[in-house]
Amino acid sequence: MFSQSLIFLLLLLAIGVVAKNQSLIVAVFVLIVLKAAGLDSKSFSFLQSKGINWGVTIITIAVLAPIASGEIGFRDLTGAFKSPFAWIALISGMAVALLAKGGISLLAEDPHITTALVLGTILAVSLFKGVAVGPLIGAGIAYLAMKIFDLFK
Repeated sequence: MFSQSLIFLLLLLAIGVVAKNQSLIVAVFVLIVLKAAGLDSKSFSFLQSKGINWGVTIITIAVLAPIASGEIGFRDLTGAFKSPFAWIALISGMAVALLAKGGISLLAEDPHITTALVLGTILAVSLFKGVAVGPLIGAGIAYLAMKIFDLFK
C-alpha cells in the first residue's frame, strides 16, 4: 500500500509544510500525483533527464526578463562594468558555470552522490529557507572539494 518512496515523499511534503516552502510542497505534490496516477515509470525518468535543463531555462528566462522589458539596457551594462562589484559578479558567474560543469561530470561518473546532494538541498530548502538550485552547483562544489582532497591524499 505505502511504498518506501511514497513514505519518503510524504515526509518531504510534511517538511515542506512545516517549513512553509512552497517550491518543495508543489514539487512533492506533483510527484505524488504522478505516482498515484500510475505515470511514474515513464514520467519520473523523463523528468529526471530533462528537468534540470527545463529549470535552468526557466531561471534564465527570469534573469533575462528585465532585459526584454527594457528595464535593463546597454547603458546599464556599460555602467555596471565601472563598479568593482560588477566585476566580482562577472567572475562569480563564470566560477559557478565552471563548477556546474564539474558537477555534471561528477553526477555522470558517480551517480550515488546524487542522494547526498538531494538530501543537502532538501535540508537547506526546508530548514534554512534556501532555494533549490543547489544540486548541480552542489555537485560542482563537491567535485572541486574531492579534487582538492585527492591532491592531499
